[in-house]
Amino acid sequence: MVSIQNLSVEFSAKSLFDNINYVINRKDKIALVGKNGAGKSTMLKIIAGLQQPTSGCVAIPQEVTIGYLPQQMEINDTLTVTQEVRKAFSHIDEMKQKLDSINDQLATRTDYESAGYHDLIDRLSWLTERLAMEESDNSEAEMEKTLIGLGFSRNDFDRPTAEFSGGWRMRIELAKILLKRPDVLLLDEPTNHLDIESIQWLEQFLTTKANAVVLVSHDKAFIDNITNRTIEISLGKIYDYSVNYSKYLILRQERLEQQMRAYQNQQKQIQDTEEFIERFRYKATKSVQVQSRIKQLAKIERIEVDEIDTSHLNLKFPPAPRSGDYPVIADNVGKRYGDHQVFDHATFTIKRGEKVAFVGKNGEGKSTMVKCIMNEIDHTGTLKTGHNVKIGYFAQNQAQMLDGELTVFDTIDHVAVGDIRTKIRDILGAFMFGGEASDKKVKVLSGGEKTRLAMIRLLLEPVNLLILDEPTNHLDIKTKDILKQAIKDFNGTVIVVSHDRDFLDGLVEKVYEFSGGKVRECLGGIYEFLEKKKLDSLAQLELSKSPTVSSKSPSEKNKESNTAPQPDKAPRLSYAQQKERDKIVKRAQKKVADAEAEIARIEEEIAQVEATLASGQFCNDTIELHTSLKKKLDNAMSVWELECMNLEELNSEPGTNNQ
Repeated sequence: MVSIQNLSVEFSAKSLFDNINYVINRKDKIALVGKNGAGKSTMLKIIAGLQQPTSGCVAIPQEVTIGYLPQQMEINDTLTVTQEVRKAFSHIDEMKQKLDSINDQLATRTDYESAGYHDLIDRLSWLTERLAMEESDNSEAEMEKTLIGLGFSRNDFDRPTAEFSGGWRMRIELAKILLKRPDVLLLDEPTNHLDIESIQWLEQFLTTKANAVVLVSHDKAFIDNITNRTIEISLGKIYDYSVNYSKYLILRQERLEQQMRAYQNQQKQIQDTEEFIERFRYKATKSVQVQSRIKQLAKIERIEVDEIDTSHLNLKFPPAPRSGDYPVIADNVGKRYGDHQVFDHATFTIKRGEKVAFVGKNGEGKSTMVKCIMNEIDHTGTLKTGHNVKIGYFAQNQAQMLDGELTVFDTIDHVAVGDIRTKIRDILGAFMFGGEASDKKVKVLSGGEKTRLAMIRLLLEPVNLLILDEPTNHLDIKTKDILKQAIKDFNGTVIVVSHDRDFLDGLVEKVYEFSGGKVRECLGGIYEFLEKKKLDSLAQLELSKSPTVSSKSPSEKNKESNTAPQPDKAPRLSYAQQKERDKIVKRAQKKVADAEAEIARIEEEIAQVEATLASGQFCNDTIELHTSLKKKLDNAMSVWELECMNLEELNSEPGTNNQ
């Protein structure tokens, strides 16, 4: 559908892409991965037509539509939310105009056998079918469902967009792009401005309703749940795998190991051949063999080992000075802005050494509570920080607060004091700002590089309470894993505000949910919390949010159906609607089957490990593996239950072919 041909890009004589080729097919869900600065965002801009390559091209058929959501955008508008989002349907009017134009041309042409006439007929058929599908949808209902899925309430619909923060306005742009249903959807870090509930809704949408998707995201769980293909950009080359991200990591490691073995075997063969030639070069009796070996050596096609990007972040927080037993004690804490009560009667205690997460929808008060702890804003109730508590704080907008005109070195030099100033170069090198990179101006850095630079501030003095507000935004997956391990190894107390499920998994042992003006404590990790809340279920999410969808039990529905007047039959679906619904049901059936297969696979692994445990020939790693597999099985069972719920709901809808 979209063909990238011999693509090369150079910046300041440095090659970003070198002769890249690949194709985006109609139903591909592609994860574009690579370290920060590898060129992922540049690749999306080139496909979207916003940037030109140095050489090569992107071939896009005329009828193929592209939707692009960048990481950052300038938004200037004066409309309400619904007025702005309705712009998404302007393409229907454009299609009608094109259809009228083609009909006018066909009415005046008489070259019925020409290729041009047949092309017009083909475009007429395509536009007619596309328009029928577009108009068969209830645009107002779709718009409402999309906005609610992305976290808006009905009270927000008539509010001017200017009243919303930049993150919420990005959601409005995302809603517009999703409603246009483009043939190819290009999304650059779409989860940066979304909370967990909205991320899960977006997952479901992209899986069931989107066409081709090319996705840049550092949320491992998000891309794993959506994608079926992974394209890695590394050192100017691409590596294309027809699997999701987790399986790609395994295949990539296998490829590198096989390549290295083949390279080593070939090097030994070459060495043996060269030794034979050198040994018998001047012996007349061996001249024929020597010449044969020389020809053999010349014909060998040399195996090259792919250059591996070995640059990595060396991150370790300084040892935490000992604090009191309870670094944070909140008793009936409340915060109000005018008539809006953000939260009230928040009561909790965080013990020394605990690692906890603040989660909830945007606007429910997570960052506000952090500011209360930091004593940046006033509040009601009592909020105490314990004895000798020293706080290290990473704010959500920390990277944007950096002075763009300063160099990387000067940014740190201005805040460093004492002996640490003599180690600035070493610290910058550990954060991949070594050599010339330390002399770059901040304004030319990528989002991930700015986040790394802002993170250095936390290392300039020892702290025992880390408060991290969305620390993973703009960080690549590799850097996120390093940050996660550094937080695990940190011996102080940690509060993390994050929507990244994979980042929080295995990191926090307690979750505080901010919802409906209350703060609730949930013991256990993030997936235990999600299982209790059932947030993974799209049906559950819609039931909890949308009054237009019934939340009554099946028995209550049956009682109503016996007393309510019944129509003669359910409204018939159009051909396009029925076709689309059948596809959705088949996808849901496949997900249930895949979930069952995954459960069977994990149960088999558990059986093997338990056999080892029963034999008595095991080590600590075996016990840890058994615990890990049990947790995986619990998660897999939860996924299976949710997919079954989704399939049952689809099968219960009128017009579904239950075959």
